[in-house]
This record gives sequence, C-alpha cells and structure tokens, in this order.
Amino acid sequence: MEPNYKLFENDQNVIDTIEELKSNGVSDDDIFVLSHDRGHTKRMKKETDASKIGPSVTGLGTSTKNVFRKAGDALRSKMAEIGIEESKAAELEEELDEGKVLVVVTNQEDNVKL
Repeated sequence: MEPNYKLFENDQNVIDTIEELKSNGVSDDDIFVLSHDRGHTKRMKKETDASKIGPSVTGLGTSTKNVFRKAGDALRSKMAEIGIEESKAAELEEELDEGKVLVVVTNQEDNVKL
C-alpha cells in the first residue's frame, strides 16, 4: 500500500494536520515528517511526536549508508524505504529543497487523506 503524503509550507499547518490524524486514530508510528534541514525535521518530530525514519524502519544497512550520503540522497532513500516511488521521491526532495515539510502516513487505508 502506497503511503499518503502532503507537502506543507507552514509548520503550524503540519502540527494541526498531525493532531487531526491522531484524533482520527492514526498511530504515531505511522506518521513521518521530513524536511531538508535535519534540525527542522528533529524539531517537528519532537513537536508532533511523529516517528523517525531510522534503523527500525529502513534497516541498519540503509541507515548506516544514509550517514554518509548527501542530504538529498538520504531523503530520497528514506522516502523509498517507506514506500514512495523513486521518481516521486526525487520530485518531493526538490520541494523540500525549497524549505517545505513533508508529512507521510503509512499503513493506512485510502480513506486517510492529508
């Protein structure tokens, strides 16, 4: 099942959307936040309790490789690991370059929309 995702330009909209997802029964484990700035991603995850796309999701091998990859390459790799097609991940990564934030919901039925 392909994940649902949406790009945001405003952090408050990210927070509001994630709160709404949680109130509709979506688990923290199925919500991911990505941005091009690792510090920004970390702050957003802390603010929203979203999950990290780390070794438990990508596997130790991919996680280790991501340490040595450029930010864009690591982001595309993480998106691919959670089910976003590589070509779409490349498009989304370009949007993240512009300062946008990506919210991804996995393991949900199609009725969960962002």
